[in-house]
Order: sequence, then structure tokens, then C-alpha cells
Amino acid sequence: MKPVVRFAARWLLLVGITTLAQPARAQQRAPKPNILYIEADDLGWKDVGFHGSDIQTPNLDQLAQGGADLGSFYTQPLCTPSRAAFLTGRYPCRYGLQTLVILAGQEYGLPKDEWILPQALKDAGYTTAIVGKWHLGHARPEYWPRQRGFDYQYGPLLGEIDYYTHEEHGVLDWYRDNKRVKEPGYVTQLLGQDAARVIEKHDTSKPLFLFLAFTAPHAPYQAPKDYVARYSAIADSTRRTYAAMITCMDDEIGRVLKALDKKGMRDNTLIVFQSDNGGNRSATFAGEIDVSKLVLPSDNGPYRDGKGSLYEGGTRVVALANWPGHIPAGKNDALMHMVDIYPTLMDVAGGSTAKCKPLDGLDMWPTWSAGKPSPRAEVVYNVEPFRAAIRQGDWKLIWRTPLPASLELYDLADDPYEKTDVAAQHPDKVAELQKRVQELAGQSAKPLFLMAAMHAYKSQPAAPPALPSDDAYFNPDP
Repeated sequence: MKPVVRFAARWLLLVGITTLAQPARAQQRAPKPNILYIEADDLGWKDVGFHGSDIQTPNLDQLAQGGADLGSFYTQPLCTPSRAAFLTGRYPCRYGLQTLVILAGQEYGLPKDEWILPQALKDAGYTTAIVGKWHLGHARPEYWPRQRGFDYQYGPLLGEIDYYTHEEHGVLDWYRDNKRVKEPGYVTQLLGQDAARVIEKHDTSKPLFLFLAFTAPHAPYQAPKDYVARYSAIADSTRRTYAAMITCMDDEIGRVLKALDKKGMRDNTLIVFQSDNGGNRSATFAGEIDVSKLVLPSDNGPYRDGKGSLYEGGTRVVALANWPGHIPAGKNDALMHMVDIYPTLMDVAGGSTAKCKPLDGLDMWPTWSAGKPSPRAEVVYNVEPFRAAIRQGDWKLIWRTPLPASLELYDLADDPYEKTDVAAQHPDKVAELQKRVQELAGQSAKPLFLMAAMHAYKSQPAAPPALPSDDAYFNPDP
């Protein structure tokens, strides 16, 4: 081959390789962001500064002002179902966690055939950690966080613990990496300190997924004296302590934010904050406290009822998303549900959902980052054998089947606070939504709580487990 021809051939080959390489480089994703997912427990919708509260939450306020205040963010009405929805991207009725919560004496947990979020993020190259409350199975180690995709775990496995002894029903519920640990300290501060340590020790060559799940401000209402003293102007002692719990939590969030700044991770960290359900307004869900001696302190603002209820106050929660330079600041009232977090985070992480079961969640990243309309037109508040609620568009149906059965229909566009039941005026809409509930019920698994309760009844017929009364649970109207 002549030199000129050889040169031309080499030149064409080089141009071809370079041309092919350029699109490949252009298609490479930006570095995967760190993800800090913060969850409060039983926080009232109005009990943050950016929703008009007198409770001081400067760190959350700053995150909301610099990011998206998610005004139409929905959860399940109780703790275990909400956490399950978050980690699976699927409604809890799909796998039996739709009813109540896992109690101390029960042995079931989040089914092991669900491929949950930390497992998917590990596959996407993330280091994964949970600091805080689990409440998705405690009786057997195979249900614990370390066996479900988390590289590191610290905190309680159950739901309601004493903030100083770290005990539930007199049993220590405080773990680090599958080992029970006994240590002094106030739970909220211990969680904040540990989350900051996770960040400080993190190898930044890999992205971090940190699930920081506070127990605050869930009962029992306990807080350090110096925090309580800040709210001397609040007359009611329980509300005073509750406010102190929230401000302490906010300070610990501030500690974690400082750790991100110090590590140089803040600019590449997506932060999401939410409550697991509405603030508690019912004695049924007050745990071990004697509510005859106090007024339940949470405030869900204009929304009806609270925790455990299918009304808006039980399921529409305070939430925000913040990532500098990626999420515009302002109010975002697009419709979204907790199941949407799984596909949204997998989009951001560049991960795959191929291993998980069919998702109910929808990808909200274009809605968060570019203000596009929500892809969600339907919200399933819950489907149980004895009650259900569903929203399509602005129409919301609440259907209770224990006799006497009841049907309620609300137009949330005109009546977001559910003051006027219009079921009698719109029988066709009621029938349409009932048909959809029946379809979902036909796809639902049996509630594991009720199955466990029945097993306990058969085993100990003289002392069956106590269940909420119909009035308290099925008709939780304030």
C-alpha cells in the first residue's frame, strides 16, 4: 500500500473511532448523587415553620425554601404500611402489610420476595445505610435491615421506644449491625450524631444512600429539659414537649447537613424529607400513654383528622425535596405518593428496577426537576377488608364495609378539607370508584396483621390480642 493511501486509511479509521466515541461520552451520566432520605414519625402537617407553625424548624425551613415544598404528597395512614410503600414502590395491600402495624409480639415482616430500594441501589453502586426506625419485621433476623440490602444499620427495629432507656415494654430495642447495644443518650440526638458519623466516614468514591428515620415526634412525649424550656410560652405541657422534640430533630438535621458540607458532599446530594403519616389525633394510636391525662399535641392544620385515618389529615403529609442546582425552589403541588419514591430515586441513581415486582410508583423526577405535570392521576390511600379509600383526579371515595356500611365522596378541588360529603349527589362517580376498589381488593393479599391476630387467638383463646374499637378505627372522625 502506498504511503499516501496508508495515511488516508489511518486517518479515516481515526476519524471513525473518534466519531463513534463522541456520542458515547455525551451519553455518560453525571456522577451519581448521594441520597439523604429523612423521615419524621407522626409529624403534624402544620408542625413545621414553613407551614406556619410557631415550632422552630430553621433547618427544614431552609431546605424547603431552597427546594420544592411538596404540597400534595401522600402516604399510607400508619407507620409500617408507609415504610413498606417507600421501600417497595408498591402499595402495601399487594403483600399483606395494609392493616395496622407490626406489634412487639408478632413474627411477620416485609415479605422477603420483595426487592426493596436499598437492594436496588446497591446494585447501582451505592453504599447503603439506615440510621433510625425500621418497623418492618423484628422477630427473625432475616427481616432485619442488614439482611434487606443495608450495609450499615443503627437504631430500633420496632416502633415506639422510650427516648432514654431505648426500651419497648421493658425490652431493649437498640441495635447496631444486628447486635443489641446499650448506651446512654436521647434517641433523636443519638440518631443525628450517628448519621453525621456515617457521612464523615463515607468513602466518596461511591455514592451514599442514607435513610435517616427519626422516631420523633412519636409518643412517648419526651425531650431534653433545655429544649422544653424554649417553649415556656406554650401553655399545654404535652404540646410544649412535642414542640421541643421537633426542634431537637431539626437541630440534628442541621448537624447532618453540616457533615455533608464538611465532607464536600452537599452540592451532589439529593435530600428528601417527609413524615411517615399525619400527626396523631386519636387515642387508639397513642401507644402506651394514658390520653385521659393529656391532649394529643399534633396539628395537621386545615386537614381532617390524623394518623390511622383515611382522611387527608392522616395521609397528606409535610414533605420537601432539595438538591442545589437540580430542583427549582418553590411550591410544588403536583400529586404524588410515597410509592413514587422508588422509581424516582432509581431514575436519579441511574439504576434498574428489573428485579422488583411491578411497581405502583411513578417516576417523579421530571416533575421535581423540570416542573412537568405529575404522571399520577390516582392515589390509593389504602385497601383493607373493612375499609378503603381512593382518589381519582379530584374525586375521593371513602368506603367502610363493617355494618352499618358507609360511603363518602369528596371533591377535593372545591373541598380539600373534606367538610361536605357529596356521595348522594354523584351516585355514578361513587359506583365508578367502588368498581376500582373492588378491582384492587381482588388483587390484594390477606392482611398479615389479621392473620397473626387470628393465630394468636387460636393459640390463646382466653386472651386474644386487643384490637381497636370500630368507632375508633373505622370511623376516626375528630
